[in-house]
Amino acid sequence: MTDTIINLETVNPIEFFGVNNGKLDLLKKKFPLLKILSRGTQIKLSGAPEQVDVAREKITLIVSYLERNGHMSENYFEQILGGDDAETVDHFVERNPNEVLVFGPNGKSVRARTANQKKLVQISEKNDIVFAIGPAGTGKTYTAVAMAVRALKNKNVKKIILTRPAVEAGESLGFLPGDLKEKIDPYLRPLYDALDDMIPADKLGYYMSTRTIEIAPLAYMRGRTLDNAFIILDEAQNATDLQLKMFLTRIGANAKAIITGDMTQVDLPRNQRSGLQTAVRILKNIDGIGHVELDEEDVVRHRLVKSILRAYNQEHEKQEEQREEREHRERR
Repeated sequence: MTDTIINLETVNPIEFFGVNNGKLDLLKKKFPLLKILSRGTQIKLSGAPEQVDVAREKITLIVSYLERNGHMSENYFEQILGGDDAETVDHFVERNPNEVLVFGPNGKSVRARTANQKKLVQISEKNDIVFAIGPAGTGKTYTAVAMAVRALKNKNVKKIILTRPAVEAGESLGFLPGDLKEKIDPYLRPLYDALDDMIPADKLGYYMSTRTIEIAPLAYMRGRTLDNAFIILDEAQNATDLQLKMFLTRIGANAKAIITGDMTQVDLPRNQRSGLQTAVRILKNIDGIGHVELDEEDVVRHRLVKSILRAYNQEHEKQEEQREEREHRERR
């Protein structure tokens, strides 16, 4: 007799087990000699070793399909159980790589939705450090957090570290009441919001209390070595040259890092230069460092955000043309 436990954390359990356990019943019917038990996001198989191996192989195919598609009909579920459908599943995986990144609370699927978001996922899988540059609303941070959560659930990393420079966006929070954490939290709120969409509240609370997921200002990274971690530096346009160099040199063994930023929203004081532009330029041709540019076509917020970005871009171009004309007249 052999026992084996299969983890289903990377898929929506309702999609795997079916409504009223309809798909689980099909699985039990296909393997009547096995004892099959479902426990939350796990399934336990007990029985003869050869039967357990066959069932595990079928379940792995189903999980592989669900990870990428998010849904499987009972008919197709039964098809995979009834025959060797590895070729069919492999073909599907090839045509739809990395669509579903993670399932959040209540079975909500989080996926790369635009061409450049999918490109970000693909480049991140091939590189340990990735720069994702683009305007607000293009899903840079959200997609990066989803990849980090997926890596943690798949046990590819032991922890997630999310960090941002604590730079004020035109207003001062220094006189707000509260301790240091309460003053800093407003800067980090977007990272909490993304995690709320992907991890149940009780589990997120546990991860935060055990420091499996850590959210901290960039300054707190100094002096650390970040091993076995998925690290995201958000709003990197507000990091100076020295801060960005400090962050990039923290990365340790078996770690991945995604650096996101928007060069049109630099909130640093006028006498300080953004380190993001320098880093993107000087690290462009290093093997293992990837680069993705997102644009207004990747905006996934309200439909008006795309129009707003376009209007601001046009105004910026107009001002640049006027400045160049003035400089040209002055030279004459």
